[in-house]
Amino acid sequence: MSNFTRRDAIGTTAMGVAGVAIANGATARASAQGASRVAAFAGKHTPRPLRFDPKKLAGLSERLITSHWENNYQGSVRGLNTIETRLAAAMADPDYPTVAYAGLKREELHRTASVVLHEIYFEALGGNGNPGGSIYEALDGWFGSFEAWEEEFRRTAMSLAGGSGWCVLTWNAHTRSLHNYWAWDHMHGAVTGAPLIALDMYEHSYHLDYGTAAAHYIDAFMANLDWEVIDARYRANASQARNASNL
Repeated sequence: MSNFTRRDAIGTTAMGVAGVAIANGATARASAQGASRVAAFAGKHTPRPLRFDPKKLAGLSERLITSHWENNYQGSVRGLNTIETRLAAAMADPDYPTVAYAGLKREELHRTASVVLHEIYFEALGGNGNPGGSIYEALDGWFGSFEAWEEEFRRTAMSLAGGSGWCVLTWNAHTRSLHNYWAWDHMHGAVTGAPLIALDMYEHSYHLDYGTAAAHYIDAFMANLDWEVIDARYRANASQARNASNL
């Protein structure tokens, strides 16, 4: 499956424009090499390995998971590294065009969010789909019942089917509440929101197995969730909120 989408083409164009501006001589490139050693622009992100055997997921094929992990996720890791090194070069060049810098900053956000969301997505898979723990009780309380939460989560996900984006169960640290958020283009998450579950609704995440039948893909995703991982994420964030309230 090709992982080059229209979104990638737009990003590549933006990076291409930035690349033209960067190529302003050996002095700027030498300065960029020094700037690239700054941690913020290091460009040294590495992919996280899968924590489960992709052959053993129910309803999600090894081919689908491997393609998603190798092409889409790792493509975002590589893209983020490229963007960071180009930001380093731009910071070393006092004459770097503002319009080109704006494109780099947008791509930095896009690629960063894609990497984070993909890692949250993959790390919550490999379970039996049976919910439990503190997160179960919390969802039951916030939504009236766990089943009501799941229905709303699925409805939010299906609102993105055929398009692009993520359905994200989020702990909002500011309001100290749980919500299902609609996150388009990797970037439209709630401020202070900590993702607990991230469901990729881009077609690359399910088309190989399900074509356009996104609802069946959601069924398979839910059946493979590891709720111990999700519960640990929730407890860590809720604990931080309690500690902050005691300061």
